Amino acid sequence: MELPFVELVLVVLVSLLAGWFLRIIIDRSRTNSAEALAKKMVADAEKEAETLKREKLIEAKDEFLRLKQVLDDEHERKRNELLEIERQYRDKEHTLNRKLDKIERKEAENERLGTELEDKIKIQKVKENNLDRLIREQNLKLEKIARMTTEEAIDQLKSNLTDQAKQQSAETIKEIRDQARRQANREAQEIIVSAIQRSAADHTVECTVSVVNLPSDEIKGRIIGREGRNIRAFENATGVEIIVDDTPEAVIISGFDPLRREIARMALEKLMADGRIHPGRIEETVNKAEKEMDEKLVAIGEQAMMDTGVHGLHSELVIILGKLQFRTSYGQNVLQHSIEVSLLAGLMAAELGLEAKLAKRAGLLHDIGKAVDRGTEGTHTELGVELARKYKESRTIVEAIASHHEDVEFTSLVGVLIQAADAISGSRPGARRETLEGYIKRLAKLEEVAESFHGVSKSFAIQAGREVRIMVEHDKITDAQAERLASDIAQKIQEEMEYPGQIKVTVIREFRAVDFAK
Repeated sequence: MELPFVELVLVVLVSLLAGWFLRIIIDRSRTNSAEALAKKMVADAEKEAETLKREKLIEAKDEFLRLKQVLDDEHERKRNELLEIERQYRDKEHTLNRKLDKIERKEAENERLGTELEDKIKIQKVKENNLDRLIREQNLKLEKIARMTTEEAIDQLKSNLTDQAKQQSAETIKEIRDQARRQANREAQEIIVSAIQRSAADHTVECTVSVVNLPSDEIKGRIIGREGRNIRAFENATGVEIIVDDTPEAVIISGFDPLRREIARMALEKLMADGRIHPGRIEETVNKAEKEMDEKLVAIGEQAMMDTGVHGLHSELVIILGKLQFRTSYGQNVLQHSIEVSLLAGLMAAELGLEAKLAKRAGLLHDIGKAVDRGTEGTHTELGVELARKYKESRTIVEAIASHHEDVEFTSLVGVLIQAADAISGSRPGARRETLEGYIKRLAKLEEVAESFHGVSKSFAIQAGREVRIMVEHDKITDAQAERLASDIAQKIQEEMEYPGQIKVTVIREFRAVDFAK
């Protein structure tokens, strides 16, 4: 039994020993594998590091070359700039050398002239000494002959000359005063007549109708439209009356406001040229004509400035000045009147030695308030003063506008000249008509009365003031109220105005309510 136990122990020991050796062999194999792997990883890392190193070296070399190229370019640019500066300095040095040579030549010439002048001065002094000596000798001889000293002779001569001068000066002063009195009025008349003759101007009297020529009579029907809708739309949009009668190839535009009438004429000509005439197109064309009129007003104002030699007006004043082309005063065109006053005032100012440009400017602007007086309260003088102050005109201009109808005291001679020139221009034969001014005021009053009522959007006096058409706001005035409004307006016209015959009052909404002021 002991032998198998010993064998078993030996087998166990051998097995343990074999296992230990096997473990050692396995550990060594693993260690060798790890070392090989580590060596491989180190080799790979070294290769990658070498690759990165080469890439970085290449990148650094490229960056170096780029920076070197930039520096070379900068160096070349600086070098060119320095060369250019050096060239400029050489040119300036050359120019300075030429100027220096020229100065040296002038200095030499001046020295020569100075020497000649000194010689001449010396000769002149010698001549003066000789002359003084001769004068003294002659004085001594005269004293011996006259038995008077030089001082006594001078005193006696002064006394005689003083008495004679006093008498002659008194006579001269009296003669000058008499002559000044005789010539004062004559010279003033000559200045005014000369100014009038040098600014002779045509006189045109504005009418209240415009004639538009048609290419053919067939287009009259298109202007009227089906059941008159086109002509009604046109009249409502422009505030004028279109008269289509038997006149061949022509229609008449009637209205007291020349500006509206001109816009209507432009719009009608555009419609005929386009060929499309209907309410929508009419409204679009009228709007376009109004915009063109704004441009036309600027051109008219600038032309007036050019004609009078006035410059530097505010842009808004130029537009307002252009509107005067479509205003009349007693039938006289206000813009032409203003231009004439400007020229007359400038000519009279030049004759009197005053500032002609200032007088021209004041003359051109003296009636500027008439361009806005229809829609604003106040006289045209007050409105003109406000406009002049608003657009920074000088105090002299403002005071000349304020005093040209003697509403205020004259504060400068320019104001007196403007008042005189205004009277001259307005009093020329054929320049004005009293009846036309009253007619225009009556039409303006008609529209003012109509627009004073609640709910009225627009009003137009047509047919030479025999009818006023009133457009009302449909959301504020009902059909029944329209009839009452026509009656109320007619009653107020009857109470506040004087007019021949009767005036037709037409209120337009969904339908037209008509009444008459009798």
